[in-house]
Amino acid sequence: MTITIRDVAEAAGVSVSTVSKVINRKGSISDETIAKVNTVIEQLHFMPNARAVSFARKATMNIIFLTSLEKEEAYKNPHMFDIMCGVYHELSKYHYNVTLVDTSKDTYPGETVEKVIAGGGADGIVVHGSALNDKTAALITDRNFPHTIIGNPGFDNQLCWIDTNHTLGGQFAAEHLLSRGYTKVAFIGGRKTDSISQQRLKGVRQTMLKSGHRMDNEHIIYTDSSREAAYQSTKKLLSSDNPPEAIVCENNVIALGVAKFLSHSDLKIPEEIAFLTFDRYPYTSIIDPSPTIIDIDVYDMGVQAGSTLARKLENPSLLVQSFTTLPILIQGKTT
Repeated sequence: MTITIRDVAEAAGVSVSTVSKVINRKGSISDETIAKVNTVIEQLHFMPNARAVSFARKATMNIIFLTSLEKEEAYKNPHMFDIMCGVYHELSKYHYNVTLVDTSKDTYPGETVEKVIAGGGADGIVVHGSALNDKTAALITDRNFPHTIIGNPGFDNQLCWIDTNHTLGGQFAAEHLLSRGYTKVAFIGGRKTDSISQQRLKGVRQTMLKSGHRMDNEHIIYTDSSREAAYQSTKKLLSSDNPPEAIVCENNVIALGVAKFLSHSDLKIPEEIAFLTFDRYPYTSIIDPSPTIIDIDVYDMGVQAGSTLARKLENPSLLVQSFTTLPILIQGKTT
């Protein structure tokens, strides 16, 4: 039997118009009544008619998730999919659909965003950092289109964005190593142009310096983030006249290379050499011994992005620019 809005109203002890207002998020209704109606909707498995809801709200009830989807993107950028799941989870509470749109084939910067805004097929947009550029930012700002950007754009802007504090993550890493007695710390990062790598390094360096332990320049190595480059970097660090006591790996592909070299050495982990890495996925589960990790709950970042966009849709003048989702330390056997 099909459940109707009248069934929901009767079960909740409210009027049909009250149920309609809750579904469409309109009118002045107490939080208690909203909670009661939503509980009944869930219990009865009531599914509001999408077309009716869209008509009532004068909205498409569709949100675009904009990102680059090149071949092997899942391996190069695995966190994006957890972020996307978090976005969907949050926005589905408000009966929004989320459509994944690729920007990797754009023939000019901002092409896809321009089409999305002009086409009128979406109420808002979530832009992953891989799809953001100056043109895209200008289009969104000029048209005042509801949006949330995943990641700090890194330039002055009037965009709504959320990010995790990677510098704080670096601070957590250094504080943990210092608490374990490691004072000679090396950092193997990505390319010098990688902003996340630079932020994490900044947190490590500042914290070490604040504790009276300046990091040697020879202990900071930039790579292409490949396992082989990390292997060779570890070999270089530990064969020098001034080897470190611990290595901070900027990501877990680098950690794979570090662990591989250490498995070929006679050094005891963590007594003679320690290492830790950022992020649990995708490779920390296969690193032996299990590494200590500074992890970011990127799913929660997606939830926060969805929540921010929902607020932006209600209040177009809202400007949110914040770091969210604190890093956490997961103790492993490498420190």
